Amino acid sequence: MQKTTLTTELLCKEAQTFSEIVSNSPEPSLFGITDGKAVGTHLEHKFRLYLQERYTFTEGNSANGIDFPSLGVDMKVTSIRQPQSSCPFKSARQKIYGLGYGLIVFVYDKTDDDSSKTAILRVMNTVFVDSSRTADFQTTSGLRKILENEGNIDDLVAFMADKNLPVDDIGLGNLAKEIMTNKPEQGYLTISNALQWRLQYGRIIEKAGKEPGICSVYKGKNP
Repeated sequence: MQKTTLTTELLCKEAQTFSEIVSNSPEPSLFGITDGKAVGTHLEHKFRLYLQERYTFTEGNSANGIDFPSLGVDMKVTSIRQPQSSCPFKSARQKIYGLGYGLIVFVYDKTDDDSSKTAILRVMNTVFVDSSRTADFQTTSGLRKILENEGNIDDLVAFMADKNLPVDDIGLGNLAKEIMTNKPEQGYLTISNALQWRLQYGRIIEKAGKEPGICSVYKGKNP
């Protein structure tokens, strides 16, 4: 039987079904595992295999850096206890104009059942973030307010300098000129400076389904 080509709409639909399945399927192989990265990798591989059985799609690799390059979407799996992850740093511009791709984010809560020696992996939230909303919340909010208050290039440079954006003075000036003519969209991630960007997802979980470009794909039930 010929497989269907995966689309972003189908990705979100299958992420919803997959979240339901995972939440109701005890996982013996994760019993006693406390390493969040190991749990995340397990869930990522499981979802990828789930999709491979049903669809054709271009798979990500280290060269293109994201999980679904043909869709322009990366997959993230994170614990509800500290919903965050890292992503490759490309430039300071990502804080202002977004990562350059969308995100499908699975937020899980893991508990162990000692009697059955299995892990219970409940997906608490699955959220799709459109690429246009993947910039930093406070940075874009501040820049947009400056523009709305008749700010100029000097105001923008001063604001970005105060935010310690990882860019030199020439880069700040070039960004400010671009912002004057290309107002950034409001982003909803919290992006912390580091050798890799540190993405924090608390706000997208809170805003899912309430703001354009942030879709609540699945919301789990509390036990």
